[in-house]
Amino acid sequence: MNVPMSWLKQYVDIDVDMKTFEDRMTMSGSKVEAVEETGKEITKVVSGKIIDVQPHPNADKLRIMQVDIKGERTLQIVTAATNVQCGDIVPVSLDGATLADGLKIKSGKLRGEVSEGMFCSVEELGFDEKDIEDAPHNGVYIFPADMPLGVDVKPYFGLGEQVVEYEITSNRPDCFSILGIAREAAATFNKPFKFPEIKVEEIDGDINEFASIQIENEELCPRYAARLIKNVKVGPSPKWLKDRLFSAGLRPINNIVDITNYMLLEFGQPMHAFDYDKLAGHQIIVRNAKEGEKLITLFEEEKTLDSSMLVIADAEKAVAIAGVMGGNNSKVTEETKTILFECANFSGYSIRQTSKKLGLRSDSSIKYTKGLDPNNITLALERAAQLINLTGAGEVVKGTIDVYPRKREEWTIPYDVQWINHFLGTSLSEDEMLELFKRVEFIPHKESQTVTIPTFRPDVTMMADLAEEVARLYGYDRIEPTLERGRPTRGRKKFDQLVCDAIRQFMSMYGVHGALTYTFESPKVFDKLNIAADSALRNPLVITNPLGEDFSIMRTTTLNGILSSLATNYNRRVAEAALYEIGKVYLKQEGKELPAEIKKLTIGLYGKNADFFSLKGMIEALLDHLHIETWEVERQTELDYMHPGRCANLLIDGKEAGFFGEVHPIVTKNYDIGTKVYMAEIDLEALLRGIHRDITFKALPKYPATARDIAMLVGENVLVGELEKIIKVRGGKLLEKLELFDVYQGKQIEAGYKSVAYKLTFRADDHTLTDEEIQKVMKKILSGLEMNCGAKLRDQ
Repeated sequence: MNVPMSWLKQYVDIDVDMKTFEDRMTMSGSKVEAVEETGKEITKVVSGKIIDVQPHPNADKLRIMQVDIKGERTLQIVTAATNVQCGDIVPVSLDGATLADGLKIKSGKLRGEVSEGMFCSVEELGFDEKDIEDAPHNGVYIFPADMPLGVDVKPYFGLGEQVVEYEITSNRPDCFSILGIAREAAATFNKPFKFPEIKVEEIDGDINEFASIQIENEELCPRYAARLIKNVKVGPSPKWLKDRLFSAGLRPINNIVDITNYMLLEFGQPMHAFDYDKLAGHQIIVRNAKEGEKLITLFEEEKTLDSSMLVIADAEKAVAIAGVMGGNNSKVTEETKTILFECANFSGYSIRQTSKKLGLRSDSSIKYTKGLDPNNITLALERAAQLINLTGAGEVVKGTIDVYPRKREEWTIPYDVQWINHFLGTSLSEDEMLELFKRVEFIPHKESQTVTIPTFRPDVTMMADLAEEVARLYGYDRIEPTLERGRPTRGRKKFDQLVCDAIRQFMSMYGVHGALTYTFESPKVFDKLNIAADSALRNPLVITNPLGEDFSIMRTTTLNGILSSLATNYNRRVAEAALYEIGKVYLKQEGKELPAEIKKLTIGLYGKNADFFSLKGMIEALLDHLHIETWEVERQTELDYMHPGRCANLLIDGKEAGFFGEVHPIVTKNYDIGTKVYMAEIDLEALLRGIHRDITFKALPKYPATARDIAMLVGENVLVGELEKIIKVRGGKLLEKLELFDVYQGKQIEAGYKSVAYKLTFRADDHTLTDEEIQKVMKKILSGLEMNCGAKLRDQ
């Protein structure tokens, strides 16, 4: 927000130097970013009167002029300008002057005659000839006859103004205006805020007889007001109005447009002027656009609208995109005789969405997105009517149409002096605090200890906001530093984070490297993984605006990421590789917009030491490391991407927790991996559920253990896991340990069978076991194996 100081001083008396002003405003919350002086680059340009004109003896197109700048002597200037004569008062750049385009002026000779400066056109002072009403075309500017001599010309052109740039936070829409900053300056320096005195001269008539306003969508447009201006004279604005706009960084256009821009700056309230005679039925209807409705904007661009956008329409057509831009079909031109000045309040969210969809960003749309105060509308409209009077741009018809279906009321919040002092570390009395509230136009009620907040301060809704007002006006630098009253907290990791750390530590000890792969994938991975066409994994969450097809879906399995990484290592001739990842998959949930985010532990390895049993051993060791006791494995033959005869499911507490085994050869071929790959995908939540968090310690055994070896013949399709399950159940409490030490198929074994050998360790807690006790348990185990698995003891 750029605020010229001369404009600001109209509404509050500032009697401090610029440095103090900057510091105090910044400390009170209106951060000053910079202070710039308009036309600062222009130096040593003064007014001078031509008192003598002589032809140049050596050039037909040059003249020698004597110029009085009210100094000790006159200057001689050689010029080619044809529009100046003796007696004219003109801008004179002296020796050493700098002009707007960076041109340096120095005394010298032109065709043998001394020239001690240069006459200036408005272009050389940084203007366009359209900006200055009486500027000549390609000629030197000529001042009025009463222009003092020898004075700096910058003030005449509205230059030399100090303009303060503020950084305003989006929660302070009131400060996006000259009056808002003036109100803040008044509060900061404890000065009276002088709101402009508004008086409007009206002609006879009643606006309600000329026009009508109807709001169809009150939610998006809570207020709409208008005034009628007759006998309009569209033309240049007076100099004071132009200077104001110039100083704030805007270029004048014509008196009507300049008034709307003036109101945008002074009140922070967008306005628009319609050519009254171009409004069908002389009606204003605020409605949603029709789907596909078209409008040509003031920039002569055709825009196609949709039903979510708000438009201003007459009885037949849309004439403006509400809060964004007017339409070409109702714009004010030099032929316009009657205008309808409108001032409205719109939903900031709606304006922002419309502006983004259409690619239109205007000063009005920027203001509306901040969230403007609807109670500011009639004041701004009256001020605009006053400016019509002051500029002679037309005659204001009596009355205002004001449709305000959803009135914004002031609100009241409680205050607690003790709480605010404790919160800030201050010791202000109640009267001191209430005085600070009054400075920002809050209305305190001492008897009920409440404060009424004006509607232009939507950022103040609770007692902490009141405390902020007290702090910034009292002065942050005046608050004495105090020791921290709160107790320090000690952060710690959650249980699942600790488990992930334990997994990472275990994998590192096992020589498995961590990996991080993309959760965005291509739909093509389903074919590479050989996933069945009817599989639920082929129903991913699709990204609305992907970077490309390769990143267009959220993954439903983590296998692709690790397989791709293994493929990269294999194709770079890495002989052995082992990787793991703890990452999420995203599965759609019926009836819900957001997917289920499921964490998975994925392991992948290949190389001469990698096989099914080494992967199984790693998983068993991990389960032991995490204190998961109740688990088992079972054959898995239904996964299309895993080898049907070399894959197993992992069950924890009887529930499926994941799978592991050899990757299907078709899949490894799809990934250009020319060796066997072994992978596991385990649900992290299942691991967390299976962990025994209460660990009990047992005393060292007092009695010796006894070991027995058992070798048996079983069918080659009998799983070792089935044998172990029977041995554990039949062995009961006396079986301390079960260890598989041999699996053999060969010449000495009958075809279709295999030899399986176990070492069984027995121990009792309260006595030394006898041979009879051990033999009894062994018979029980062998009968169970024979009955359930057809096992037979080997003779040799």
